[in-house]
Amino acid sequence: MKKVAVIGGGITGLSVMHYLQQLNKEKNLGLELTLIEKDAELGGKIRTVRDGEFIMETGADSIVARHASVWPLVEELGLVDRVVYNGTGISYLYTDSGLHPIPKDTVFGIPMSEEALFSSTLISEEGKQEALKDFETKNGHFTRDSSIGEFLERFLGKELVEKQIGPVLSGVYSGKLHDLTLASTLPYLVDYKNEYGSIIKGLEANKTKFQGAANKKFLSFDEGMAVLIDRLEETLEDAIILKGAEVASLGKNGELVTLSLADGRAVDADYVIITTPHHLAQQLLDVKELEPEFNQLHNSSLISIYLGFDVPDAQLPADGTGFIVSENTDLRCNACTWTSRKWTHTSTGGKLLVRLFYKSSNPGFDELKNMTEQQLVAVALEDIRKSLKLEVEPVTLEVTGWNGNMPNYNMNHKAAVESLERKLVEQLPGVRLAGASYHGVGIGACIQNGKELAETLVVEIERE
Repeated sequence: MKKVAVIGGGITGLSVMHYLQQLNKEKNLGLELTLIEKDAELGGKIRTVRDGEFIMETGADSIVARHASVWPLVEELGLVDRVVYNGTGISYLYTDSGLHPIPKDTVFGIPMSEEALFSSTLISEEGKQEALKDFETKNGHFTRDSSIGEFLERFLGKELVEKQIGPVLSGVYSGKLHDLTLASTLPYLVDYKNEYGSIIKGLEANKTKFQGAANKKFLSFDEGMAVLIDRLEETLEDAIILKGAEVASLGKNGELVTLSLADGRAVDADYVIITTPHHLAQQLLDVKELEPEFNQLHNSSLISIYLGFDVPDAQLPADGTGFIVSENTDLRCNACTWTSRKWTHTSTGGKLLVRLFYKSSNPGFDELKNMTEQQLVAVALEDIRKSLKLEVEPVTLEVTGWNGNMPNYNMNHKAAVESLERKLVEQLPGVRLAGASYHGVGIGACIQNGKELAETLVVEIERE
């Protein structure tokens, strides 16, 4: 009987266990499965908080619906009737001159047509004319491993990238565009440039796909993201789940790997899958040969602040769902989601619920991270006053700090991960790494990573 232990009860760890259990039953493998989570509850960065009529997420508030891994899992878990989709509407960019709608026919602020380019109120006429060079210039050397910032500036111009595309993409991928690759963000852009001779023409030719994805782009559940975590836990009937159990050290014991827990217990396994953030995996493994690769992986930080008000959601601009903040404005937040508008299930009485994000890429973040909760709420209320012209005290709030726990892929990320995994096989052949630190930051990517790793592991076990 082979033993498999998974460290970390977030979405990756739960997905690995779900698919291992599934394959174990289908193939009658007789695997002994153990999930170890140091916190008292499963979910990792996914946690739902309810306060009166408000539902708030301390981490991810939704899943990209079109990711291939998502819907099959929702169906397998019997959650189809509990799925809710995002409300659609206008997204804005906030500048010193106020809120500007992001042009309708754009993808992450990138125009899908010449008309969309010239409809923008964010770009000067000179900037629009500069972007037209996309129709004339050829791609001589950019690949999927190139910087997306350099790629976009080369063909669409500096102003369009800095004032419209950059704030949107940086808000989604939590990094500076020149440090992010096309492969880790929007790999299809270089394909469109090569095939159509123009990024804009490529997007326009595929407009139907992107417009179809605009509706029901994200999904959640009727009582929040915790519904997914709870159902995954409920269905792991063949697995041992150890909550509130921290792994203190990892060592070899003959052909087995021994996990020593902080409370004195020990778990032996033939295979160990570590799904924790990479800096925690690095500490646990404590293998000198892996240090160079681990040190090339980077995290960022984030502060999330929810504010719920006893005022109608209808006080917000019509058809809006939130805004992203341009650089060098009078706001301190990076973005604001009008949660009660985007996710109606989060405010059963139709009252206003907003969520503000403060990222470590923000020049003032060092000051923010040392503030008390009361001080942070004061900052958030001032941002709401300036942007939405609302001067009202919240009836509920939720402040969450993710300090150094948000994966941030740089130009060296892919090569570092590949080298790290090769070395790990040599040093500890029974140990695997999985999760957002390595193979994609979205929930869909984590589910897919868990599924693929479970399948790969089962193939190895069957060969033995």
